[in-house]
Amino acid sequence: MRHNYIDRIIADIYNKNMSRKQYFYKFSQNIDINHFLLYNRMYIKKTDTLPLTGSDGMQRIYGITKRSKYMKKRSTFTGGFGFVMAAASSAIGLGNIWRFPYLAAKYGGSAFLIVYIILVLTFGFSLMIAENVIGRRTGKGPLVAFGEISKKWSFIGVLATLVPVLIFPYYNLIGGWVLNYTAGYLSGFCTTMAEDTYFTDLLANPVKLFVVEFIFTAGVTAVIMCGVQKGIERFSKILMPVLLILAVAISVYSITLPGAMEGVKYFFVPSMEHFSLQGLLAAMGQMFFSLSLAMGIMIAYGSYLPKNADIEKSVSQIEFFDTLIAVLAGLMIIPAVFAFSGGDETALGKGPGLMFITLPKVFASMGGTRIAGSLFFLLVLFAALTSSMSVMEAIVSSICDRFGMGRKKAALLTGIWGQAVGTLCILGYSVLSGVKFGSMDILDSLDFLTNSVLMPVTALLTCIFVGYVFGIDKVKDEITLSGKFKREKIFTVMIKYIAPILTVAILISSILDSMGIIKF
Repeated sequence: MRHNYIDRIIADIYNKNMSRKQYFYKFSQNIDINHFLLYNRMYIKKTDTLPLTGSDGMQRIYGITKRSKYMKKRSTFTGGFGFVMAAASSAIGLGNIWRFPYLAAKYGGSAFLIVYIILVLTFGFSLMIAENVIGRRTGKGPLVAFGEISKKWSFIGVLATLVPVLIFPYYNLIGGWVLNYTAGYLSGFCTTMAEDTYFTDLLANPVKLFVVEFIFTAGVTAVIMCGVQKGIERFSKILMPVLLILAVAISVYSITLPGAMEGVKYFFVPSMEHFSLQGLLAAMGQMFFSLSLAMGIMIAYGSYLPKNADIEKSVSQIEFFDTLIAVLAGLMIIPAVFAFSGGDETALGKGPGLMFITLPKVFASMGGTRIAGSLFFLLVLFAALTSSMSVMEAIVSSICDRFGMGRKKAALLTGIWGQAVGTLCILGYSVLSGVKFGSMDILDSLDFLTNSVLMPVTALLTCIFVGYVFGIDKVKDEITLSGKFKREKIFTVMIKYIAPILTVAILISSILDSMGIIKF
């Protein structure tokens, strides 16, 4: 008897669609008792006297079921829409805003965009399906989920959890930078923030950085403490539409600037002479990081996904929102920089330099500086908040599942961890500026370790695990609990053969990029 049939029966009881009498009858008619005991062996107590036959046996089986993963009071999203809003909000982070426009402009405009979309629909789709299935199948966060399926492969869960543990502190520091700029534009200090030394002066001010990071971290922690439905889902349903509205408004404003249409053409007209193997590797890396893959996030969110939610449909919707925001980010930034620089594409940088140095100068050169800057940095702040919420939730869910700790306590400890390590990153720009790992400061070192090493390695191991240990059939069983698996063939080929090769390529290219051997 396949596991998914047991899943269906237990899920029906959990969702109160089946009475105890109906449950007993269906179990006695359709379930191999020995198979059930094997499947739920971790929930059997010494008091469950064997054999489990007859009326008394059925009562004991029902007791075992109530102790199973489906009967535990685990938080869930209210449905597929809540999950999509939370997961899409997670995917729409700083990488989409400060890296995608630069890469698209550098590697052939729409040629890069087309390749990126193809990768999202194949490579990204497969990894996201795999992680969501692992989460929903086990009902556990990343630290515990892999061990629930195979104890020999539980180490993948450790790696998947280590990624958000290391990302959370420095991501919150960057969130503090964004909060500082947002407050500055809202307060009218537009000219000051466009000065050449403003950003470097900010980095050299540890007290100010500590305060803005603390405020940002406290806000994220408060949301996570509220839980899945009242915290993550509620805020995502509010912030995601606001993000889209702001992105559309800023894009429209950007493309109407004098000289901006040259930037629009540069973005949308394919330029194959600028596309290369490096462009393909850059598109893979951007897709990989943009969709929040190999960070434990999609496993944690998948564990909150109701059994009646259509996984494939939800993943398709997340792909759409992620790509939409990437395109809008290109329309927000590329035309504006072109208008500012007179059509010089070399003025378009990436990362903190683009966000905190180039764009304030762009805003200062145009009319309505305060409004444009405020709207833009509000958008970035909301994107940073939703992404940080998802990173923190991956940690908190793992702590709760592994150690049985309450959500509020786990969130508080995670927040303290984030602020403490974030403070070390802050001091890396001042009193600890001499602490280097190669040529990298503390923040850059954490970024390199997580983005260039741990995430590709975790993704590679996840592909191997799902393709050859967990099995494609079990993936199909989980997905077909709530819908059809329309892209099953794409998933099978990608997860077993192509995705492992692509993750190795991402790993190698990311390391070479960090070493300066190749540049994206």
